Amino acid sequence: MQTALLILPNFALIVIGLVLARRFDFGRDFWAGLEKLVYYLLFPALLFRSLAIARIDFAAAALPIASTLVFTSVGFGLSIAAGPIFGLDRKLNASGSQCGYRFNTYVGLAIAGSLFGNPGVAMAALLLGVMIPVANFYAVAMLAAHGSRGFLHELATHPLLVSSLAGLAWNALGLPLPGFADQTLNLLAICALPAGLLSVGAAMRIEEGVGPIAAHAWWLVVKLAAVPAVAWGLVAILGIGGIDASIVILCAALPTASNAYILAVRMTGDGRAVAAQITIGTVISMVTLPLWMAVPV
Repeated sequence: MQTALLILPNFALIVIGLVLARRFDFGRDFWAGLEKLVYYLLFPALLFRSLAIARIDFAAAALPIASTLVFTSVGFGLSIAAGPIFGLDRKLNASGSQCGYRFNTYVGLAIAGSLFGNPGVAMAALLLGVMIPVANFYAVAMLAAHGSRGFLHELATHPLLVSSLAGLAWNALGLPLPGFADQTLNLLAICALPAGLLSVGAAMRIEEGVGPIAAHAWWLVVKLAAVPAVAWGLVAILGIGGIDASIVILCAALPTASNAYILAVRMTGDGRAVAAQITIGTVISMVTLPLWMAVPV
């Protein structure tokens, strides 16, 4: 119950974003601008600062990092299996399968902070920073056949990936973060989480023609049940404990990334299917995520 109460304010912001977008005349341009601000400035600032100043024991983090790579890859394999199982066309499978292994960084960092404070944010930033290039590599590789730009270009220009790698490099080199820069990045980072959660809520919608219901059910089960179950098993097998174990499971149990829709549309995939997955998955995760975080580790 305590875990659910700590997580609840984060989902409350998502609901507020949904209500604001549906009931008040902010206009789609406003929300599109907020999404860009979060994606290209606020969250990169948060990721860079969190990783640059964190005390990271890379040797101790090896097992949690390995776990994230394993469950992300398992999620990818199970997700693309929907194509042959349900007879999906390649465009729909490439777009919708993202939803079985991609994750909402905004929700992850917000909940990590609510549950574990700054140490939780730092560990979540590290693991999510490792997962971002892997998940995007899979997604872009699947969608590249339908887009005008190759996956190397997509990865090289991904703001969350670039900021994560830059923060890790800064940390590894042992460079101090000047006070002025630290304070500026901190101000941006403070805005990132609430703005990101509001934009997640505003983007929630379901359109017609989203594809077979069975395929959508498959991707939801993979993302919200199978992948976190794999993570829980890895935590137990590898003997990962404490905050590290909880953050591994949190990263696995997150709903689908809202920018999966942006990637699908930009690379001429099926955006409607992804929008439906994001919306339904986010709503269901309001129940499943607290349950997974309450599982003993």
